[in-house]
Order: sequence, then C-alpha cells, then structure tokens
Amino acid sequence: MTETASTAFRAARDLLLRHRDDYGAARREFAWPALDEFNWALDWFDVIAAEHPDRTALRIAGGGCDVSASYAELAARSGQVANWLRGLGVRRGDRMLLMLGNVAPLWEVILAAMKLGAVIIPASTLLQPGDLADRIARGGVRHVVTDTGQVAKFGGIPGDWTKVAVEADPAGPAGAPGAAGGWHDYAGSFGAPAFFAPDGATRAGDLLLLYFTSGTTAQPKLVAHTHASYPVGHLSTMDWCNPRS
Repeated sequence: MTETASTAFRAARDLLLRHRDDYGAARREFAWPALDEFNWALDWFDVIAAEHPDRTALRIAGGGCDVSASYAELAARSGQVANWLRGLGVRRGDRMLLMLGNVAPLWEVILAAMKLGAVIIPASTLLQPGDLADRIARGGVRHVVTDTGQVAKFGGIPGDWTKVAVEADPAGPAGAPGAAGGWHDYAGSFGAPAFFAPDGATRAGDLLLLYFTSGTTAQPKLVAHTHASYPVGHLSTMDWCNPRS
C-alpha cells in the first residue's frame, strides 16, 4: 500500500464532498491528485476495509437475489481470488476477458485483477462466439473468466488462454465445466489464502481496463484506461452525482 497515494486520493475526494453544494468553490479549489503509484484496490479499497471492516461494500438485489458483503469480506475474498489466479499463471500486464453478469464474483475478480496488475477486458454476456473470438484475438487475451452458462460459446475459439468458469447457479451442481474441458472451477479460489502481497508497485499510468466500444456503426474499437484515468477519473462522476449519506 502506498500511504501517499491513499492520502492524496482521500484529500481530493473529501474536498469535493465538502463543496458538493458549492460548484464554484469545488471548481476553484479542486486539483487532480498527483499520483506516481496507485492501485485502487490496494491503496483505497483495502484501506477502507481496515478502517471500516463491517461497513457494507457490495449489495446486489433483484430477481429474487439479495446478496451483500462487507468491506472486510470483499477485501479478503478478492485477496483469495488474486492468490488463486496468480497460481493459475495470471501475471501483471496480462489481459483478462471478464464475462459475468452482476454477481458477487464479478466484483471479486475485478478487485483481484487490480491487485495483480492484470488488465481487465469487460464483456457483455450477450456476446456471441464470433464477437468473443474477435475480442480475444485483438485484445491479446491470455485469460478468460465467465460463468458455466457461457462456456459453450468459447468452444471453437482457438488460442492458449486460461479458462475459469464460475458456477452460474450456486444452488445447482458444482464443477459443471469439468476438468476434461480445461476449465478451472472458480470455487477452488476459496481454498487460497486471503492475505495478498503484490509483486511490486502499480504505476498510476499502468493499463487497467480495455473497453471495446459498441460497434454500432463500425467494428468495435479498444478504449484504454489506466489505474489513474478510471478510478481517479470517477471523482468527477462522484461530484456530479452529489452523493449523500
């Protein structure tokens, strides 16, 4: 954890919260934090988890589902996932295609990938095999995480990439992909240690996310975000949304 990065990010956030009813003051006084090293999962999320372990960090409700996790639970769980993925060969700078619905593992993997320094390529569950083949090829994907209901879409796609499958229905039978298909069962991550030690510093300018555009009028294009441009950039979103406790 970089204490300076955490402090700088907190100061920028707190200034915007202080002036959330005074746009003029916020505009005059705000300055983007100057960050050399920054990893939002390690330098912010885990810091909040240490300060407020029991505070709710995640809640997913709707469609008969109501799941929640505290900061401490999600920090520990993402540490487990990061250690497990590291054991599968995920390394800093590796590109990971992540295709999950709004389920707890989605957020666990995002935090874990951040901690590892891996690059996340988000993918809609509506994508079809042709779309996925294109994204895997052009995105330089080395690892895929999806749910068991989507595994068949990847069947004919060539490439030597790690395959991780999340059980689509937690109430259903475990290990649906089967070892023969080469898919690793995400449930195996529960056996990994929760404490995660990064292999080095994350530079603020390191690549964090690669988004494919919608491709409505042309072939989808890749849009890059760094560890600063995405999480730190969302300070502006927070200011415009004017959150209240």
